[in-house]
Amino acid sequence: MQPVVWVLAFSSLLSLGLLVRTALRLRALQARFKPILDVEAERQRILSALERTQAESEHMLATERTRVSAELARERELADTAIRDAREEVERIKSSTHHAIRLERTRLDAEATQVREEKARLEALIVKLRAELQPLEEEAVLRSYGLYKPIYNLSSSEKYEQRLDRLREEQKALLKNKQAASCRIQWEVNGSKAEGKKQTDRTLRLILRAFNGEADACVAKVTYKNIKAMEARIQKSAEAINALTEIQQCSIAEPYVELKLAELRLAHEYEEKRQEEKEEQRRIREQMREEEAAQRELERARLEAEREAQRDEEALRKAREELEKSQGSAQAKLLERIAELERRVAEDQERQRAISQAQLTRTGHVYVISNIGSFGEDIYKVGMTRRLVPQDRIDELGDASVPFEFDVHAIIRTADAPSLEAALHKTFAQRRVNRVNERKEFFRATLDEIAQAVRKHHGDFELTRIAEAAEYRKSRAMHEEERGGEATVIALPERSVA
Repeated sequence: MQPVVWVLAFSSLLSLGLLVRTALRLRALQARFKPILDVEAERQRILSALERTQAESEHMLATERTRVSAELARERELADTAIRDAREEVERIKSSTHHAIRLERTRLDAEATQVREEKARLEALIVKLRAELQPLEEEAVLRSYGLYKPIYNLSSSEKYEQRLDRLREEQKALLKNKQAASCRIQWEVNGSKAEGKKQTDRTLRLILRAFNGEADACVAKVTYKNIKAMEARIQKSAEAINALTEIQQCSIAEPYVELKLAELRLAHEYEEKRQEEKEEQRRIREQMREEEAAQRELERARLEAEREAQRDEEALRKAREELEKSQGSAQAKLLERIAELERRVAEDQERQRAISQAQLTRTGHVYVISNIGSFGEDIYKVGMTRRLVPQDRIDELGDASVPFEFDVHAIIRTADAPSLEAALHKTFAQRRVNRVNERKEFFRATLDEIAQAVRKHHGDFELTRIAEAAEYRKSRAMHEEERGGEATVIALPERSVA
C-alpha cells in the first residue's frame, strides 16, 4: 500500500506541479495577450482620451483664439490709431509742406522776377557801357583810326587854320545869339518870370561851360589813334549833360554839337597835315643834304680831275719838247710815253665832261639793298644817290641805327636816276612796308619782281641774288653754338646779269 500511496502522492504532486505551471503559463499568456483581450476597453479608453484631448484642445484653441482675437483687436486698434495719427501727421506735414512750397515758390517767383528785372537792367547797362567803351578800347581804336578818311582834305595847314578860324567864329555867333543851348519852357521863380529867366540863363551858361570844357579837352588831345574815341566822347558828353538838365528842359543845340565835332575833325586833319608837311620838309632837307654832298663830291672830283688833267698835259708838253731834242732809242721811248699821256689826257677830258654832265643833269645811281638781320627776308630798300661813290651812301645807311650792315644787290647807274627811282617806287607802291611815310623806301617784294621792274624801265643790269649777311649769319651761328646746336652754313653770294 505504501508504494501505491507514494505513487499516488507523487502523482498528486506531479499533477499539482503541472497545474501550477499551467496556471503560471496561463497567467503569463493572459498578461501577454491582455492588450488583445482588452482592445475594446482600450478603444473605449482611447476614444475617451481622444474626446477628452479634443475637448481640451478645443477649449485651449477657443481660449487662444479668444486671446489672439483680443490681442489682434488691441493691435488693430493700436494700428488704426497709429495709422490715423500717421495720416494726420502726413496731412499736417503735407499741408505745412504745401504751405512752405507755396511760400517758397512765391519767394522764388519774386526773386526770379527781381533777377529778371536786374538781368534786364544789367544787360541794358552792359549794352550802354559797351556802346560807350567800345570807341575807347585801344584795339578798336587802332583798327578804326585807319578807316578814318579826311573829310576836308585841304591842301595846306594854312587852309586848315583858316577853316578852323571860320568854324570858331560860327560857334561864337551861336553863343552870342544864344542859339548854342536853349530851354523849352519859361520858368518862374517865386512868381517872377525875370528871376526864372535869370536862373535859366545861368543853367544854360553852366551846361555850355561844361560841354565846351569837355570838347576843348578832346580837341587838344586828338591824335590819329583816338579820333573815334574823341568823337564819341564829345557826343556822349552832350547826351549826359542834356540828361542831367532834362528836368529843367534845357539842352545843348545839335548844330552846336556838330560844330564841335567838325572842329575836332578839322583839328585832327590839321595836325595830320602839319605832320605831313614836316615829313615833306624833312624829306626835302634830306634830299638837299644828299644833293649838297653829291655836289661837294662832284666838285672835289672835278677839281681832282682838273689837277690830274693839268699834270698830264704838262707831262705831255714836256715829253714833246724832249722828243724834239732826242734821237734813237730815247726818241722811241718818248713816243710811247707821249702816246700814253695823250690817252690819259683824253680820259681826263672825258672824265671832266662826265663830271660836268653829272653836275648839270640827273645822272646818279639807283641801289637795291637788304638787311635780313634787321628786317627779315624779302624786304628791300630801293633808293637813289647822285654821289660818284654810291657805296658811301649805303655805308651811311648801315650805321649804328641798325644792328647789321646792308647787303648790296644792285647799283644801277643811269642818266635819270630820280625818274628810275620814282618808277620803281610807283611799281611797288602797294608793297611799301610803311604806307604812311614815303621817306621810308622799304618794300616787301622778291628780287625777281624787282629785276623785272628794273628791266622794264632801264634794261639789263648786274644783280647779286644772295645776301651775304656775314655779321648776321656769324652772330646766329655763335648763338646756336652756345646753345649746343650746329653752326649755320654761311651761303656765298652769287652774281648774275638780270
